[in-house]
Amino acid sequence: MRTDELLAAAFDNIEGAVARALDGLTADQLATAPPSGTNTIAWLVWHLTRVQDDHVSEVAGNEQVYTAQGFAPRFGLPFDDAETGYGMDAEDVGKVRADAELLLAYHSAVHEATAAYLATLSDDDLDRVVDEDWDPPVTLGVRLVSVVTDDLQHAGQAAYVRGLLSV
Repeated sequence: MRTDELLAAAFDNIEGAVARALDGLTADQLATAPPSGTNTIAWLVWHLTRVQDDHVSEVAGNEQVYTAQGFAPRFGLPFDDAETGYGMDAEDVGKVRADAELLLAYHSAVHEATAAYLATLSDDDLDRVVDEDWDPPVTLGVRLVSVVTDDLQHAGQAAYVRGLLSV
């Protein structure tokens, strides 16, 4: 297995986890937080997808899917289009309301863009430094693994919240 295929398989796992977490839920269920003030499924999926879109589009040199494919106005959220959800408080988390169809459509579009980018990479590409602000500087390989890790954690949290809803 080549490195790009390995990364593609990891991102495929995120897409499957997102689809399972959203399957059959209403917009009200997606906006329900387990105890008050915690993250909702809608926010978790929107956030993990925004982070993937932001980070992968940056290293690929592409416009984010969120704006390029018109998802920002479809979500109609009261945030700047560059917002990814990092550091949001409970009030902002509660503002992320969307149905499963929109969340899944956005995630699928980001997944497709990610897969297309990964297919262009060679093993040598993964050593390219993409962020000099860290010590040691962050390589493309480390950045992609970081996105996979973060996204899988949030997808798991969404699945956990789904289980609490007793669907």
